[in-house]
Order: sequence, then C-alpha cells, then structure tokens
Amino acid sequence: MPFENLIVEVADGVATVTVNRPKQLNALDRKTLEELSAAIDQIGRDRAVRALVITGAGDKAFVAGADIAAMSRLGAAEARDFAALGHRVFAQLEALPVVTIAAVNGFALGGGCELTLACDLVYASERARFGQPEVNLGLVPGFGGTQRLTRRVGPMRAKELVLTGDMVDAATAKAMGLCLEVVAPEKLLEHARGKARTVASRGPVAVATAKRLIQQGADLSLAEANGLERQGFAGLFGGEDAKEGMRAFLEKRPPRWKGI
Repeated sequence: MPFENLIVEVADGVATVTVNRPKQLNALDRKTLEELSAAIDQIGRDRAVRALVITGAGDKAFVAGADIAAMSRLGAAEARDFAALGHRVFAQLEALPVVTIAAVNGFALGGGCELTLACDLVYASERARFGQPEVNLGLVPGFGGTQRLTRRVGPMRAKELVLTGDMVDAATAKAMGLCLEVVAPEKLLEHARGKARTVASRGPVAVATAKRLIQQGADLSLAEANGLERQGFAGLFGGEDAKEGMRAFLEKRPPRWKGI
C-alpha cells in the first residue's frame, strides 16, 4: 500500500515504519495517523512480519508532536474526534501481537512521546528529547499521555513532566524509564532493528502470548494476573510451536517456527 507520510520497509521479518514529514518535524496530523493505522493493520496481517520498528525521518525529530497548525483550527467536537483517532491508533499499536520498538532519533514531544509510550521497547539517540509540552499551549496530552506516562514513570514524575511541560534529554529519559538504552545517532536504527531481529527469531506465538500477559496483567491484582499467566502457559502446550521449540532444544538444533 502506498503512503504519502510514511515509509514502510520489510526485511528479515522486521517492518520499519518511518514517519516521513521532516519539514514538519514529523508531526502527527489526521492523515498521518490514518496512514499509521493502515500500516499497523497491514503489518498485523503479514505473517512474515514478527517485529516492528518505528522511527522518524531526518536527524531532528522522531515525532515532535501533533500538528499544531492543524489543531489550531479545531473546535471542541473536532478536537474530541482527533483525540479519539489518536487513542484508536495507539491502542491498535499496543494490540499488535508482534513486538513494537520505538527508535527515537530526535524530538519525541507531545504525540511523539505518547507514541513511544504505546510501544513495547524504546531506544533513544543521544540527540533525543522527550516531553509532554502541551501546557505551554494551554492544552493537556490528548493521545494517552496522562495515563500511559503515569503507568510508565509513576504519578509524581508524570506530573512533573506534564505540569511543567519541560523536555528531558535522553540520559534523563533513561533514568526515569522512558527509554531502555541511549546510543550514538548513527547506530540507533541498526540497534533497534537488531533487537527486533532477536525477538523475531523467537517463537512468535510465545512472544504474542507474553506481550498480552504483561499488558493485561498490569491492571489486575497479582493473584488474577498469575491466573492469567497459568492459562497462557498451559495454552501454548496445545500448539505446534511449543512442541517444536522443546524438540529443537533436545535435538540441539535451531527451531523451525510455524506460528501455530
């Protein structure tokens, strides 16, 4: 499927989606969100894709937020629809059964920071900057930032970021749990793709199950979450991949996954 604001590439079981609006610092307008939704749907239906890396075009921005020029023309009802679109797309991203990785190559502000929060793993360039600066515009985060950020870094740190609107550099972002590692700019994309290839080489049904268990269990009591894990663990024994994985281990050979 051709896209105007995205570049989509697939190699070695890894899809790379690049938000391609460098003149607008890769800001998210309605069209870009709709294209991102279509790309996620396309990737979810491609059984050859087992991991997804998201990054931004150019060397300045990952995604520098929502498109303020477009937002400035919205009324309350239109703003509600725009926020609902962002929420749907990011929920769609979270629901993908493959691992999703943000390669943050520059500014990840507002909607861009919220996009990283919807990904499973986040790696950052030394040039990366994270923040939720909406209060500087008289607004609040609208794509899940107040909620996912709180779950990621805790209520007090989330309040500091949202209420001040300040940016933090990559090292500070790592220290507070917004990203896992900080790497040199020229090594970032390959680093993220390397992690993606590692996950893509594992049992795809197990990866999808583990991702689902972690996400669903986070909002449950420990007893309920452990019950969910027992079900997920047992369920894998009815599939071909678990049998193949254990057989391959005993036979000292690489497994040949079928995804079932």
